[in-house]
Parts: sequence; C-alpha cells; structure tokens
Amino acid sequence: MKSVEDREKQLRARLAELNAHMHQIEDQLDAPADPDVEERAVERELDEVLEGIGNVELHEAQAINAALDRITAGEYGYCVECGDKISEDRLDVVPHAPKCQKCAA
Repeated sequence: MKSVEDREKQLRARLAELNAHMHQIEDQLDAPADPDVEERAVERELDEVLEGIGNVELHEAQAINAALDRITAGEYGYCVECGDKISEDRLDVVPHAPKCQKCAA
C-alpha cells in the first residue's frame, strides 16, 4: 500500500514528464516549415498527430493537478462523486483517478 506522499511523488514525476514532452511538441510545432511542398504536406499530417498527443497529455496533466489539489485538501483517494474510498488497485493503475470504479463506470 502506497502512502499519500508516495502517490504525490509519483504524480509530480509524471507531471514533470508530461510538461517536458508537451514542450518538445510545442518546439516541433513551432519549427519552420520545410520549403518542399510534399515535405510540408507530410509535416502537416505529423503536426495533427502531435497536436492530438499534446491534447491527451494536457488533459492528463489537468487531471494530475486536480489530484494534487485533492492531496492538499486531504481528499485524495476518495471518490469525488460518492465519497467512498478509491481502491488501491485502481490508484495503482490511475493514480490521478477522481472516482471509484463504480462511479467511473
């Protein structure tokens, strides 16, 4: 069983990873376009993929920040909907989970 402090370290480490990767994506999206028309078309497709990945990572970062707020408030590990304790197994898989498995379903 992990302590809240261990979960917080885990969440902060993942948030740092996400932030670093999102900055890399921003840098790639801000890079000058290739002068070759065909290469530019390929770059646009890649940009769409990168934007999609960035959006997924942004949502995960927001969920992690919300979990960190719940830690600060002393509410971490409890379902935001029903108030029941979230199972350790669920938090092992999704440490930023805001809801118990029942409410998430």
